Amino acid sequence: MDDNKQAALDRRYARMALIWAENSYCERRKVGALVVKDQMIISDGYNGTPTGFENVCEDEDGNSKPYVLHAEANAITKLARSSNSSDGATLYVTASPCIECAKLIIQSGIKRVIYTEQYRLTDGVDLLKRAGIEVVYLEINNLEEKK
Repeated sequence: MDDNKQAALDRRYARMALIWAENSYCERRKVGALVVKDQMIISDGYNGTPTGFENVCEDEDGNSKPYVLHAEANAITKLARSSNSSDGATLYVTASPCIECAKLIIQSGIKRVIYTEQYRLTDGVDLLKRAGIEVVYLEINNLEEKK
C-alpha cells in the first residue's frame, strides 16, 4: 500500500478511535482503541471497569479506581476471547500507551501503534520503540481528510 493511502487510513481509524472513546464512562479521561488488521477492525475497546462491575471509574475523590482497564487492555483482551489474531495488526489509541499496556501490545504481536494524545510519561512509548514496534503520533488537528 502506498504511503498516502496508509496515511489517509491512519487518520480515518484515529478519528474512529476518538469517537469510540465517547463510550467510556470515565470522567477524568475518555480513551478509545481499535485494533485493525488487513483494513478490518478486529477489536475495539475503551477505558472502563471490568464486565459486570458498576460503570463508575473514579472514587469519591476523583481518582481512577485501581481496577479500571485501559482502552488498549480492553481491546487486546477482547481479542483473546475471539478467533482473531492481532499478530501484525495496528493499534489506534487516543492516548499514548502506558508501560503496562505497552507490555500487552508487545506480547500480542501488534506491529504498529498510532496515537493522538501525548501522555506526560513516555515509558510505554519508549518500551514499544525498544521492541521494534512502529509508533506514530498523529496530532488531533491533522486528522481531517486531505482533499
